[in-house]
This record gives sequence, structure tokens and C-alpha cells, in this order.
Amino acid sequence: MDFGSVKNVGVAAVDSIVKERKENGEFKSFTDFCERMQGEAVNKKCIESLIKAGAFDEFEQTRSTLLASFETILDTINDTSRKTMQGQVTMFDLGNTEDKKIENMKYKFTTLKEFDEKELLSMEKEMLGIYISGHPLDKLRQQIEAVSTINTLQMLQISEQEDLGLDGKQVKYVGIINSIKKKYTKRNTLMAFMNVEDLYGSTEIIVFDSCYSKAQHILLEENIVLIDGRLSIREDEPVKIVANNITEFNENVINQHLKNNNNTIERDDKNDQQKIRPKLLTINITNISEEQKDKLRGAIRFFSGDRNNIAVSVKNGEKILPCGAIYLSQEILNAFKEIVGEENIEM
Repeated sequence: MDFGSVKNVGVAAVDSIVKERKENGEFKSFTDFCERMQGEAVNKKCIESLIKAGAFDEFEQTRSTLLASFETILDTINDTSRKTMQGQVTMFDLGNTEDKKIENMKYKFTTLKEFDEKELLSMEKEMLGIYISGHPLDKLRQQIEAVSTINTLQMLQISEQEDLGLDGKQVKYVGIINSIKKKYTKRNTLMAFMNVEDLYGSTEIIVFDSCYSKAQHILLEENIVLIDGRLSIREDEPVKIVANNITEFNENVINQHLKNNNNTIERDDKNDQQKIRPKLLTINITNISEEQKDKLRGAIRFFSGDRNNIAVSVKNGEKILPCGAIYLSQEILNAFKEIVGEENIEM
């Protein structure tokens, strides 16, 4: 993790940490870090942010324990340092054969059970702007794919193809609310512009006053919601969704929609029955050869065209990136399996 990307951690603090580590070796524990950085540009707010971001997870204490203890530990270090400068001798300066016992007496940790996964991920998002340990929607992937009819990858595909014919089409989109901007209309009613993130990226949701008034109690940051709405497609702009109805994405909503959802978006045009199916072909390229990658790039280009029916992403290590879309049949799927191996293909 790059410390410079953490909220409240400035350049001066990063430079001090890196310099200390290079000159005197890796930090052995949280208290070792605090002792060695005492008096430098690393203040309490900086250390709190590093804890929330997970910078000290490799050490023995939980984040909850460190957040409950770090201020007392820093005060102890500062007090010991002040007494040393004044020429006073503390019990920790005497030293004896029981150094470890003294070390344990020196700092008092308020030991707490670790935060739940949702809280940990929320802290990471707050400090880094992204999720590091996982994604809040990972455990709901199957339910989301069963209920939703569109995702961010498909919306990107529509933008790239400038498919204005899908403007106004009804969709179901599931995501976690990142931010909400409220605005008063000319009628002095509230509407909102939301940034909502799914497993593949984020998009803007426009919530007019009629929808906002019904759903405002659940329109909170970090809430997972199901948005029934219509696509808003304009030239040279990202595809947006205008919400008609917003509900919390919970077990009741999932069960209800599983009964009725057919997972397709169909054109009304009589002469065009194009369907966009909320499917994704993920290809793991982490351990394949350069020759295989070249063949894969060629195949994606070859099978991409007007009849595209599936979005494609590539996984490289922990990163998953969009890679356009292709027309997929069983024969074409078999061709991809031959190139990269069946174990690297995921639908």
C-alpha cells in the first residue's frame, strides 16, 4: 500500500517513515513504529488514518484494539521522552534481564474484538477511496447477477458503441451508494444525484423528487440498493440511470425479484430484437504466457462486432479490468478455453 494515498497522511510523514525504515530496518511492531517515529511529522491523526487503512494489520493487534489504544501509547512515549530530556530516570531506563516483562508493562493495550467486515471495508474506503481487503458486494454476487439486468461494464459497452436506440430502456441495477448530492427543484422539492458502485465500477443515478420522497430514508452512503429505472443515453456522455423506484437490496427483495426477473433488456423496435444479457466472461491471464496473451487479444478482436452479447473482463492478479465485449457461442467459448485453458475461464 502506498502511504501517500491515505487520507490525512502528508508527504512529510511519508518521507519520514520511508527514511527511518531504510536507515534502521523494518518496523517490528506497532509500538516500535510509534517509538521510532516519535517527534517526526507523524502525528496522532496520521497514525489513526494508517490504522484504519490497515497499514499495521501484519502486527499482532486488531484495528479495533489499536484505535482504542494508540493515543495512550503515544502519550506514554511522549511522556517518557520528556522525562529523559529533563534528566529524570524512569523504571524503563534501568533495564534488567526481564526486558520483555518491562516492555509489556510499558504499554497498555485495550484489547477489543476486531470490527466486522463491513466496518473494516468502510474504513478502507474512507481512508483510501477504494476497497483493499475485498468488496462489500462480493458475497452477494450471485444474487445481484440473478436480479439485475445491467451492470457498469455493460453500460460502458453501450457508451462505447453509442447505442442511442437503448435510451429509455427499463433496467434493474444493484450497487452500493458512494455519495449523494441533494438539490432543490424549482418547485422547492428535493431531488438527488447519486454515485452508485457495483462490482465493476460506478455510475450516476438521477433521482427526481417523486422517487426521492419515497426512498429518502434508505438513500444513505454505504447502503446497498436495487434501482428500477431507465437508461439515459446522450452523445459524448457516460450512460446514466434515471431512477423510478429504489429499494434496499435485502433477502425479501431478492426472493421477490427472482420469481419475476428474466434478466434481459429488450428493444421495443419491431425490426430489432437485440438483447443485452447481464453476463460477464472473465478470463484469468495471471499465469498464462505472452504467446497465449497475443492469441487471446486476437480472438477478442476477431469475435467482437455488431452481434456482441457478452461483456469481457480480464483478471491479472487481484485486478479485474473491462476488455470490451464479444459475440459468444459454445464454439467460440471452446476456442477461448483452448487458448488460455478451461481453468482460466469464468462465466
